[in-house]
Amino acid sequence: MDSPAKGISFWLETTMQYRLEIKEEARQQLRALPKEQRRNVGRRLDALQIDLSGDVKKLSAKTHEYRLRVGTLRVLFTLEKDLINVYAVKDRKKAYG
Repeated sequence: MDSPAKGISFWLETTMQYRLEIKEEARQQLRALPKEQRRNVGRRLDALQIDLSGDVKKLSAKTHEYRLRVGTLRVLFTLEKDLINVYAVKDRKKAYG
């Protein structure tokens, strides 16, 4: 006898939801930004929490350090399981030195 679900395929949308933690130093750097840049970074961080969406690049093969590009700014963070830990928000020219 045929199964009632024969020929029907199921597609599950699996999205990873990440928690966000912003270190005090990064908070101070965000406060120093103009209002529009702060809003833009906030929107990008909201999007980042859903499947790490955005212009994300791993900085080193040996560590769990990443960067999110937001215009000329770089949001530097570590990733441990489901936790995004933002430790710096800097201009691209000063972010990696």
